[in-house]
Amino acid sequence: MTFIGFMLGIAIVAGLALLFGVYTIGPTQRGLLTTFGRVQRLGKQTTADDAHLRSLLESEEEAERYCYPLVRVIQPGGPYFKWPWQKLTVIDMTIQATDIAWDPDKQQTSIESVTKDNLTVQLGGQIRWRPCEQNLYAYKFGVNHPQAHVMGYFVSALRDRIATFSKEPTDSQGVEGISINDLRRNLSAINRYMEESCRKTAARYGIELDAALITTIDPPQEVDEALASINTTTNNVAAAISQAKADADQRLKLAEQAVEIAENQANAEATPLLELSATLTEIHGHGGKDALESYVRNATLPLREKAAQTVVVS
Repeated sequence: MTFIGFMLGIAIVAGLALLFGVYTIGPTQRGLLTTFGRVQRLGKQTTADDAHLRSLLESEEEAERYCYPLVRVIQPGGPYFKWPWQKLTVIDMTIQATDIAWDPDKQQTSIESVTKDNLTVQLGGQIRWRPCEQNLYAYKFGVNHPQAHVMGYFVSALRDRIATFSKEPTDSQGVEGISINDLRRNLSAINRYMEESCRKTAARYGIELDAALITTIDPPQEVDEALASINTTTNNVAAAISQAKADADQRLKLAEQAVEIAENQANAEATPLLELSATLTEIHGHGGKDALESYVRNATLPLREKAAQTVVVS
């Protein structure tokens, strides 16, 4: 009986192990197995052995500081089996969006930054990110709250960019002062800079930045009203200049057409005289003076017939 009970106990334990030890991984998920709290690793390999992750860091000191073990990542599929003393951690690998104003310690709808001309502006937008499959140890075990680390790093880099932003020189005179309108017009350039600056977060925190989407840069209300007035005035001046230029172009076109019409009329009047001159020259060249006088005399007869009277001067 004791042996039968023992075997029955083993069967029950095996059945429970099979029942609760079988698992699957979804298509947008990755899995990590820990055995007594230690995650399964790929031998002694670390992120320093991954050429891509190492290339994201700028210095040897940074590479040594953010050196994490490479872990065994369970791919989508199954069924897989784990022992009762093993724990499965499932990680969602889909792209997630986080507002740049998000902070685990306080509630806020935007973040503040100071521009190059000491103007405090409110920044709004979001970032899109996902866990880095090559560095899931850092994402899950390396830092306490990787999303908070990434947001802190992103906001710090963004504030530095806003404070030091400058336009490219357009001529030998260099760059003029930076206005809030310059920042707004260059939002796409700022977003590209942020995406490039945050590439290293994959090696540091196990998070890949998919896109930076800074959408608003708003000054204080009184400054915004003044900027609106300036923009309105600027637009009105630009519209007046454009209208004046259009009127000038129209008048110039009319003047050119008038000159062209006068030239055509002059050519029309001059052409018969030039033709007559050529004819008389040819007659004189072939028949001499007598032929020329005869032609002139015959040419004047139709005019005399049309005249009311003829005055003959001897």
